[in-house]
Amino acid sequence: MGFARTRAVALAGVTGHLVTVEAHLADGLPAMTLSGLPDAACARAPDRVRAAAASTDVRLEQRRWTINLSPAALPKQGSGFDLAVAVAQLAAQGSLPPAVTANLVHVGELGLDGSVRHVPGVLPMVMAAVAAGATDVVVPRASAGEAALVPGARVRSVATLAELLELHRALQAGEAVPVAEVPPSGRSGGQREVPDLQDVVGQAEARRALEVAAAGRHHMLLVGPPGAGKTMLAERLPGLLPPLTAEQALEVTAVHSVLGATGSTTQLVTRAPFVAPHHTASPAAVVGGGSGRVAPGAISRAHRGVLFLDEAPEFRRDVLEGLRQPLESGQVVIARAHRQLRFPARFQLVAAANPCPCGQAVGKGRDCRCTPQARRTYLARLSGPLLDRVDLRVSVRAPGRAALAGPTGETSATVAARVEAARERQARRWAGHPWSVNAEVPGPVLRDGERRLPPAVTRDLARALDLGRLTLRGYDRCLRIGWTISDLAGADGPGREHLAEALGLRGAQEVAA
Repeated sequence: MGFARTRAVALAGVTGHLVTVEAHLADGLPAMTLSGLPDAACARAPDRVRAAAASTDVRLEQRRWTINLSPAALPKQGSGFDLAVAVAQLAAQGSLPPAVTANLVHVGELGLDGSVRHVPGVLPMVMAAVAAGATDVVVPRASAGEAALVPGARVRSVATLAELLELHRALQAGEAVPVAEVPPSGRSGGQREVPDLQDVVGQAEARRALEVAAAGRHHMLLVGPPGAGKTMLAERLPGLLPPLTAEQALEVTAVHSVLGATGSTTQLVTRAPFVAPHHTASPAAVVGGGSGRVAPGAISRAHRGVLFLDEAPEFRRDVLEGLRQPLESGQVVIARAHRQLRFPARFQLVAAANPCPCGQAVGKGRDCRCTPQARRTYLARLSGPLLDRVDLRVSVRAPGRAALAGPTGETSATVAARVEAARERQARRWAGHPWSVNAEVPGPVLRDGERRLPPAVTRDLARALDLGRLTLRGYDRCLRIGWTISDLAGADGPGREHLAEALGLRGAQEVAA
């Protein structure tokens, strides 16, 4: 009778859980049992291990095998357990040193020819292992650079099962085994270049709103006719945002890793991502989910970046309403019968819409043929509760000939410098709090206590609230916008002029005195 164990990692969403893989060899009729809630792909691991071992000239004992993935109540998905199952079995029959295998984490899929293949989610798996104190990890050769991105991880890589055997024997003998290092291309994200804000003609108000949105991480709605520049403006927002911190870069790259979208080169995503799903996308594609393997959606791919909904009223209503909870909490919860999966979704929403179905209702020379009822119902597809969560509502008009003849606007680099300075002011102000930008500050913090503004400053907001132009949530959002505008101006706090501009950007300027 033989017994051995090693470790693997199970993913639940983008959160990893350390799993102990146990193998027990006993006398009896040849059989192989795998327990621990494996899915269909994981349940076939023993068959792949047996074929891979035969291709490597390693003989598995023809006796009764019992393999357990502990904790047994945690669902296990995918083929990433193959390597750990093979190691546990080989150690149980004496082909590998059990004392070495018990302290290592193994991640990887086995091919029938004995090759060790990459699996999605290696980055969050290694992050979870290191967080649990298991810093020695063995991964496929193709995943070595990705795994090495995790600080504190000692990563060894193998390309075949035969190399794995040699690795364990070298570790048992106390020989020095090279540890994978982050390749030079993995130290900075090689995302596509963001277009420059200077390319936008005119649109002074919309450019100002974009700067405010970037500085305070505010959500924004752009309404205007086709060709006015709504998409151009949205695509340039990532170029105004500060680079991601090391921690944020790992979070974002982990989501891409789970989706298998890290690419052939190993790189951290260091710039805010830009995700623009098509308006025909399903709730599972945008919010996340799926009937089989639950996967993150577009809002999680836009984590720490920008989610752009072009033609927002054309999206399905259940898709739009599914954004309400993530906009508030910064995460999406996918509920299933026996478990809940959480995906990060702290994104910045930019929605664009035409003023009517034909888009010709605004501007000179426009010939709109939509009925008044069609115009009213078109933007009404964006529900009140959803719009109430959008800080900035900007009307974008088509630029005229004067804009073409006028001076070019500021470059993205110039605006980004002001945005970064404003972000630094916010970081200093909210140091010691669980938030770092104005858009995340709870309303009571701004309405009460030391951050409360004098009544003379908030007079316009109070009037808008009394007239029903603002909800209490809208009141709080105007306060947040006002603080962001004052940060861009380098002021110690908002004045009445800053809150008046906030009301204008909120779309309630007509109530200002």
